[in-house]
Amino acid sequence: MSGTPTAQLLRERFQRDPLFKCGVVLVAVVLAAAALAPWIAPHDPYLGDLANDSLAPPGGRFLFGADAQGRDVLSRVLYGARISLMVGVISQVVAVTLGLTLGLLAGYYRRWVDLLIMRLADITLAFPSLLLLIAVAAAVKPSLPVIFLVIGAVGWAGMARLVRGQVLLLGRSDFVTAARALGAGDRWILWRHLAPNVRAPVIITATLGIAGAIMAEAALSFVGLGAQPPTPSWGAMVAEGRDLIRVAPWVSVAPGLAVGVAVLGFNLVGDGLREALDPTMRRGG
Repeated sequence: MSGTPTAQLLRERFQRDPLFKCGVVLVAVVLAAAALAPWIAPHDPYLGDLANDSLAPPGGRFLFGADAQGRDVLSRVLYGARISLMVGVISQVVAVTLGLTLGLLAGYYRRWVDLLIMRLADITLAFPSLLLLIAVAAAVKPSLPVIFLVIGAVGWAGMARLVRGQVLLLGRSDFVTAARALGAGDRWILWRHLAPNVRAPVIITATLGIAGAIMAEAALSFVGLGAQPPTPSWGAMVAEGRDLIRVAPWVSVAPGLAVGVAVLGFNLVGDGLREALDPTMRRGG
């Protein structure tokens, strides 16, 4: 990466890339919905009037309609943004912590350390991620903390392989050789020299990983292994409305669109970050 400051690279990419702008706007909308949900939600997301408001159509008191329990769909979508973002961010913190640490160790020490960590990564990557998530989540009592850990634990392998590859390239760089010559220990070299130099690909991968984690949480909640009722999870809301799709499509469509907006936004931001920060992807003009 060149000596151009990161903030300047991002600003230039934002100014000339309409898709990056679109992604930032979509992510900002999702973040605002999550942060302001208690103030902008028109109704309590947990309370409904089964007798009078069950499956009320969009319009009037319920902009997005009401579900089978008479609860406001819009309010539940807004609060559902909190769940999805929480899962996306925390699971990526877990994945980055595991992947960065193990990738640094594998790339730096090589030999049996590299062999052991990479074989564990290969085993993890050998299974379809969604099936592995379902299997692990089904083995324990479904809850949000479990979802954080499960999605993060499944996502560490790709991060570790990425970091390992970067460390292998940087391991013989002049700055690493100079640090060793000055008597720097392994821990200092790993965390003060190598880790900062793999920051850009880690940030890019983690941003894209948030989109994947949101999809994974929605899928787990859809099959009943994620957030449990009455928690307003987007995946669970889609599942609640699947049998009503012909008579009350708004119950499933609204949370489904919310998932799509969030995933699209983070994917576009991740692509923009990659083209701004990765010198092999950077384009002129």
